[in-house]
Amino acid sequence: MWENNSRYNIVYAADDGFTEVMGVSILSLFENNQSAEDIRLTILDSGITKINKDKIETICKKYRRPLPIWVVATDIEEHLEMSVKADRGSIAQYARIFLTDIFSPSVKRVLYLDCDTLIVKSINELWNLDLEGNTIAALKDAFSKYYRKNVDLAPDDVMFNSGVMLIDLEKWRNNKIEAKLADFIRQKKGKVQQGDQGVLNAVLSKDTLIISPKYNFATVFTDLSYDEMILYRKPVGFYSKQEIDKAQQDIHIIHFTSHFFSLRPWQEGCTNKYLDTWLNYRKLSPWKDGKLATVNNSFKKQQLINAYQRNPKLVLFLASIFQIYLRPLKNRIK
Repeated sequence: MWENNSRYNIVYAADDGFTEVMGVSILSLFENNQSAEDIRLTILDSGITKINKDKIETICKKYRRPLPIWVVATDIEEHLEMSVKADRGSIAQYARIFLTDIFSPSVKRVLYLDCDTLIVKSINELWNLDLEGNTIAALKDAFSKYYRKNVDLAPDDVMFNSGVMLIDLEKWRNNKIEAKLADFIRQKKGKVQQGDQGVLNAVLSKDTLIISPKYNFATVFTDLSYDEMILYRKPVGFYSKQEIDKAQQDIHIIHFTSHFFSLRPWQEGCTNKYLDTWLNYRKLSPWKDGKLATVNNSFKKQQLINAYQRNPKLVLFLASIFQIYLRPLKNRIK
């Protein structure tokens, strides 16, 4: 049984372009966990400039927290001596699978947070979850059964979102998780659906405690109704509408994920339900006077967004065919 405490080891990973987003997340973490005994940040650094590092450290000083431990992120291609494809985002995201050598054996668990999360309540409840013998705890992700086949999972196996992961670092080390992750990437010749998240699912699907959506409340829960989300994603063994509705009444972590017609709070034109919440934390940050990012959507994507606004039911149905069937097929062929 895990010993209940409020000393937290938190891990982020970012490149310079996402430092502002990470900074707002860190600020929200500190703001809503002021009673915590200790919060130790470890940041996997994929080229963050000194200017932006100084801004992050300013936030730590403001809340009288220790400065982050900056760790040069592992380059997955150098580590494996092979080419690795980024199915989504940047291959820098693979850095988060290398944790063993970063922490001393005395560190028994860590909480990994994506930069695009906003921590709006204490993390004490999440941090002290009983993992029930599992290596990690994470949110079920809304993927159809066809995605599972691409990462060698059975049709009803768990697929999780890796944006919030509570990790038993002792089990991670003892079970040689990093070696298994590396072996899977090699097996797939560096081409894995969903990149690092796909690799993590392939190795840890049966070693994951499923958490409430309140600890990772994703954009897909707010931009679409429950029925629309099920139509669009056709997820396997997913949360019930009642579970999501209950979670929304007690959200601890908001996760600004993306989908085909959604912008995010740091981008001009975002309409997310929690946009103002994110902007209010940004106003407390060193980036408060900066402009929001301008999104240069491709003509094709803009046409899709316009079509969705005119006829959401039809476009959502057509998008669901791509999301459920064609995208995993495309990944399989590639």
